[in-house]
Amino acid sequence: MSPPPDRRYSTAHLWVESIGERCRIGVTHHAQETLGELEFVDLPEAGARLAAGEPFGALESSKAISDLIAPLAGVVVASNGALAETPGTVNAAPYHEGWLIELEPADPDALADLLDASAYAALTV
Repeated sequence: MSPPPDRRYSTAHLWVESIGERCRIGVTHHAQETLGELEFVDLPEAGARLAAGEPFGALESSKAISDLIAPLAGVVVASNGALAETPGTVNAAPYHEGWLIELEPADPDALADLLDASAYAALTV
């Protein structure tokens, strides 16, 4: 599955979609495929402050527990609470219903520092 061209990507295999003044963040198809079927998703609550490059949550599968590394600094405005009951949604729809958090970025221009879809695709070959 090719990464959607309308998003930016981190080397930690997260995607970032700009939605107005907010950013929606999720894991890439490559990341969820590598982890396998997810059993648990640990996400921060609204109001949490994230620092770029620091862990903000975790994904757990039968294969591994993987930290989620923030691609941008900012304040969490929403977490996808549905994933507590159905973590496999991340596997089934990583670029849609499987999103993780929405963030109000500290520096909206930092989005440009992330990889575009073609650069991310080259990273995962």
